[in-house]
Amino acid sequence: MALLLVGNPASANVTAITGATVWTMTSDRPVEDATILIDNGHVVSVITHGPVPAGAVRIAADGKIVTPTLVDAATQIGLGEVGSITEERRSQVDSGPLGAAFAVAYGFDPNDQAVRQARADGVGWASIYPEQSGSAPFDGASATVRLGHEAAAVVQSKTAMLVTIGGEAALRTGGSAGAAWQLLRNALDEARSYSPAAGPRDQLLNHLDAEALRPVVAGTMPLMVHCDRLADIRQAIALGRDYGLRIVIFGGAEAWAAASELAAARIPVILDPMETLPDSYDTIGARPDSAKLLAQAGVSLAFSVSAQGIYRSWDAGPSMREGAGLAVASGLPYASALSAITVGAARIEGLPPGTGTLAPGSAADLVIWDGDPLEPSSAPTMVMIDGAPVSQVTRQTLLRDRYAPRR
Repeated sequence: MALLLVGNPASANVTAITGATVWTMTSDRPVEDATILIDNGHVVSVITHGPVPAGAVRIAADGKIVTPTLVDAATQIGLGEVGSITEERRSQVDSGPLGAAFAVAYGFDPNDQAVRQARADGVGWASIYPEQSGSAPFDGASATVRLGHEAAAVVQSKTAMLVTIGGEAALRTGGSAGAAWQLLRNALDEARSYSPAAGPRDQLLNHLDAEALRPVVAGTMPLMVHCDRLADIRQAIALGRDYGLRIVIFGGAEAWAAASELAAARIPVILDPMETLPDSYDTIGARPDSAKLLAQAGVSLAFSVSAQGIYRSWDAGPSMREGAGLAVASGLPYASALSAITVGAARIEGLPPGTGTLAPGSAADLVIWDGDPLEPSSAPTMVMIDGAPVSQVTRQTLLRDRYAPRR
């Protein structure tokens, strides 16, 4: 197959990647032996045996696989170098007035080593999320980060409102997940009726949290519900129906059991494909083929892989690819797994149209891989963002070169 040539690029400004196997993510099959033409930071065309304009900069892919850069739908890169050091944690607040109003964007550090490593590993976009606020069950607002060619930046400071229900989070709502759902519904009711001019109020929400929830009840900001237990997933479906909310499930170890209900409600799931065995009562129903079952039912998927539930800032690129590969090994079609870490994640996160694809007109954000991108042993040979090569030098490579035995 081939994509039609768009425009008439000036040769002097064009880069041509030749002989590539290209997953444009506009189809469930790659374009073989393709030429990718890039002009002014955007994809012009992806054509099998496509011509190379005179004077274009040529990059020989020699049969290597090319994909869009990865999109991490839920990560904490840039929110703390070392999670066990309290002063390094910028993803949570333990107490105080900030609940729904806690915006994690203010704590993002674009120079965090995990951010630099993620860029070199092929991650182009990330959604960073909070993990706790001073008012449960709310964790606060997530933010969208564009990793950029040389510098990362928050491009949208409040993209989704996160709540966590179940597991140890129940301790913050009096010891009951049921209480969390009651508090959440009450908060939505209060936010819906909130008026800054109303004066003193007999309500649980302070004015900061009420203001923060107004986009949620208006349907312009998704409510991301971090939960795993089937009963809580069905409560989230009911909440979305009752309040007319845009719901996203994050975690969803037992979501496969409500796959048809989620599909009917058009609720996407950000799944960890490596959560295949139970590690708590909430995840007793975890199974290796959950991604396959959700996809078969028509549920939109993105992947977010943790270090077995510990934290989500480690090797963001390789961990996502490994999780996607395990999902394929458990029956998920290859194209669906690749979508879950590129265009599928971009759509769930509400990123600009064309993000996560190599369609004509999209940003030239791409990775040339030295092998199958869903194999953990593979790595980028080149990463481009906005058509410009990204440095592959990171703290890890500097340490490797400094301490590797000389031969």
